[in-house]
Amino acid sequence: MYRGVLVILFVLQCLISTAQTPKKVAVSNSGCSIYTYCPTKFDFDYSEDSSGVYTGECINAEVTYGIICIKLLKPINDLAAAEEIMISYLDFLKADFHVKTSTGYGKGLMLNNDPNTRGVIDYWKDTELQNWKIKGWTDGKFIGVLYAYSKKELPEAKVNVFLDGFRLPVATKGKTGR
Repeated sequence: MYRGVLVILFVLQCLISTAQTPKKVAVSNSGCSIYTYCPTKFDFDYSEDSSGVYTGECINAEVTYGIICIKLLKPINDLAAAEEIMISYLDFLKADFHVKTSTGYGKGLMLNNDPNTRGVIDYWKDTELQNWKIKGWTDGKFIGVLYAYSKKELPEAKVNVFLDGFRLPVATKGKTGR
């Protein structure tokens, strides 16, 4: 009997662990990737300035996980300026996502401790009373906005893995013009 309970607990733990393990997925052909908990289909379009925009969403355990990855047509060498453009874009998204309240942007983040990146974080609530947590990342060549939302309280640890799971393209040594 005791052995049977242990086997059942082990099987349940394996199933839970598998369901909670994020998978690395390429963001279409952008060169970027994310770690996500669910299969994500990506769409591609162009912004008003002809930058490439990749978008994707998926749902796992009543939480919607999404990404907007922008390959900037004209890279921005000044990271402070790139961060401000990213924040302007996030402000635009607030209207698009019907956000009614936000805590305000927390600045000073770096993706994977890379000093050549900038990031911001914010918490939103929309008109449907959904809870959002977002992070925006930029290196001046790309802007990545990752978000998670749900009507329930967000599972912080799981959401944080997703929001911090954005990966920029790896620069090729000796390659110019990147």
